[in-house]
Amino acid sequence: MPEYDALIVGAGFAGLYALHKLRGLGFSCRVIEAGTGVGGTWFWNRYPGARCDVESFSYSYSFSEEIEQEWTWSHRYAMQPEILVYANFVADKLDLRRDISFGTRVTAAAYDEKRHNWRIATDAAGELRARYLVMATGCLSVPKVPDLPGLGNFRGEVIHTADWPREGCELAGKRVGIIGTGSSGVQAIPIIAREAGHLTVFQRTPNFSIPAWNGPLPEDQRKAMKGEYRNLRSKARNSYAGDYADEYYLTIMDMTAEQREAAFELRWREGGFNYQYAFRDMMDDPQANELAADFVRRKIRAIVSHPATAAALCPKDHPIGSKRLCVDTGYYETFNRPNVTLVDVKADPITGFTADQLTTRTHSYALDTLVLATGFDAMTGALTAFDIRGRAGRTLKDTWQDGAGAYLGIAVAGFPNLFVITGPGSPSVLANVILAIEQHVEWLSDLLLYARSHHITEIEADSTAQDDWMSDVRASADRTLYTHANSWYLGANVPGKPRVFMPYVNGFSIYEAMCKAIAADGYRGFHLLRQTEEAA
Repeated sequence: MPEYDALIVGAGFAGLYALHKLRGLGFSCRVIEAGTGVGGTWFWNRYPGARCDVESFSYSYSFSEEIEQEWTWSHRYAMQPEILVYANFVADKLDLRRDISFGTRVTAAAYDEKRHNWRIATDAAGELRARYLVMATGCLSVPKVPDLPGLGNFRGEVIHTADWPREGCELAGKRVGIIGTGSSGVQAIPIIAREAGHLTVFQRTPNFSIPAWNGPLPEDQRKAMKGEYRNLRSKARNSYAGDYADEYYLTIMDMTAEQREAAFELRWREGGFNYQYAFRDMMDDPQANELAADFVRRKIRAIVSHPATAAALCPKDHPIGSKRLCVDTGYYETFNRPNVTLVDVKADPITGFTADQLTTRTHSYALDTLVLATGFDAMTGALTAFDIRGRAGRTLKDTWQDGAGAYLGIAVAGFPNLFVITGPGSPSVLANVILAIEQHVEWLSDLLLYARSHHITEIEADSTAQDDWMSDVRASADRTLYTHANSWYLGANVPGKPRVFMPYVNGFSIYEAMCKAIAADGYRGFHLLRQTEEAA
């Protein structure tokens, strides 16, 4: 049975960097990847309009000056094909493929308490053993398929945005329905509308969306950005969101009405998440948040020509930013097209399907193709999708039955030598996730080097330290407006999933400083078993 120092699950950006970093430190490694290529979420999410909602120069690896200077981004916000090419470029540049098993899924993993390592079963590579099991499976990698009444009756094509056919899908002239108006739906709807004969958008909850103002990057701007890259990376590392945009320099409630309007307009014109992160009180003060939300609603009503449609697209049930903001290109404008219909399925719920129709309580809609843009079992779905057993054979799924918890978002009590990259309890989805990945991988690499040099065979999070950490994560969130929405941050999109807030809201730079302090204190909060203690 092959045995490694580290078995890494997933060949997305987290898995690729973990392999590069740990291999470079002399650890024997193997990556198990279900897909036939690298890229993780960008390998699977090939739907029309798929792109990153963080600016390309920021959403990229910072660990290698050579890579960042060699690679050239074409657009402010890169589309999925370009991001996938970038992932392949990095894999080739660093010669990573030789240590990756593609087309292989982990089916089970069990910790061997006597040997202090993991026994991992796969569907195509047999069984493996590894001292450390590193879960680089991503926060948004397990699609959520809704339980739609009578969907089995529908004889048209059904496609989930997270499993779009690699060869594409012919939508020209067809009657297309799409369920879901989160980030995937907001990106896909404008593109599909241009192809389809008619597009019917079935919306349950409208989301706030800010324009991307995406477009090609001029050559002089690309050169200037590359010249400033190291300064921009440093700024991102010391920021709230792991980005180089200006943050928290304005307080909404300290401005006059005229100043607020000008500030909101400026950030709308800049586009993207800058609209949220410019204002220090937006996620703390309900009145400030409502002023920011009302500005966006006024923009929606100004863009969408039909008043009833505009009203339906205006979010009213959650503070702006409490669900992840969407970043769009022509989303609201799409509803002015004569071939697009918006259906409010909260007011008129879906009741069933026939062979060629979706039916609601009051209407029937003829469809050839149904697109499900229904999101993911976020942050934990990939970790509970297969059988992971820690001490005494207890499963991770059972351990998290009352809510996910991980010390620093990276280690779980009762599961020695198991590590999660950007797991629940870390900034992950509230930050530039690639920088969050780099921080986790680098911190973990230091921990494993420490273990090697101190003859430590077993690393496990202390249960009290973990409970205290997650209590702080949730108490911090409760002091903000993030918990005032039924979002996937809380697992609210998955029936039966415990409603607990999972991301760390205090910011990337504060989190990183805490991680450094814990490491400097001898990795406080971890049980470290040395070989001499094991023998005794």
